[in-house]
Amino acid sequence: MTNLSAVSQVSPFLNKSQTNLKNTPAEAHSAFASDLKKAITGLNSSQKLSDQKTEALAKGEINDLHDVMTTAKKASITLQTSVEVQGKVIEAYREIMRMQV
Repeated sequence: MTNLSAVSQVSPFLNKSQTNLKNTPAEAHSAFASDLKKAITGLNSSQKLSDQKTEALAKGEINDLHDVMTTAKKASITLQTSVEVQGKVIEAYREIMRMQV
C-alpha cells in the first residue's frame, strides 16, 4: 500500500480546523510561512526520493520496478498539485488586488 502523505503536505493549511480565527496578523503570517515551508520541504523530499530510486534502478541496485514507478508517480502528482495550488493562490491574490475598498 502506498503512503500518499507527501500529497497532503502540499496544502497542510487546508486540513486545519477553523478554530484559529482569532490569530493576530503576525501569528497568521508565521503559521502560513511555516506551513508553506513544510509543503515545499515535502515536495522536495518526494522529488529527491523519486530521483534516487530511479537512479538506483538504472544502476541495477533495485529490482522492484513497481516501487520505483509508484514513487515517481507520487512525486509527479505532488508537483502537479503544488503547481495547481500556486496558480489558485496567484489567482486569488490578483482578485483581491482588483477589489475596490
